[in-house]
Amino acid sequence: MRAAALAVLLVAASMVCAHGAAPRAAMPYRDTLIRTARVVWGLDAPVATFAGQVQQESGWNPAARSSAGATGMAQFMPATAAWICGAYPGLPAGCDTLSPAWALRALVTYDRHLYVRTPPGTNCGRMWAALRGYNGGLGHWLAEWRAAGRPQDLRAADAACGKARRARRFCAENLGYPRRIIGRWQPLFAAWGPGACARPE
Repeated sequence: MRAAALAVLLVAASMVCAHGAAPRAAMPYRDTLIRTARVVWGLDAPVATFAGQVQQESGWNPAARSSAGATGMAQFMPATAAWICGAYPGLPAGCDTLSPAWALRALVTYDRHLYVRTPPGTNCGRMWAALRGYNGGLGHWLAEWRAAGRPQDLRAADAACGKARRARRFCAENLGYPRRIIGRWQPLFAAWGPGACARPE
């Protein structure tokens, strides 16, 4: 009986370890993401957050395609991909959303673009806003932030989702996006580098 109980505990422990580690599909892209994030954001880049975002977007599948038309690891829509290629000519050549190198560079570059356009606030609040902007448009988020009274804690704008330009039916997805990345996926990549937030709060 003791042997059986020990076996159950060992299996449970192995499941926790497996759940707490970066997915196998991510490992071939680890060094590329770390290097790319540091080039764009600096040595303190929130690598774990970006890795969690890729996990959320595509599960590290370079050939991922959504029913809406988004493609690649970073799930860029064609119009957004074309825009970022024109706005940031330093991206890898070809503007190929299915290229892992292009997708990872575009993801961290676009996140930076969104982050610097959010109002002053904590690093966590600004990344939270940038992630919501990546998922559903920074213009929508800014309208909600203004509707919420321009709070200093940028995450307080969540309460105004659906009260400005964004249709309420899109709020569950948009509000859940940063929560899943920071709360569920980011911890799996803690060994890769820091995250923007310790927890979703």
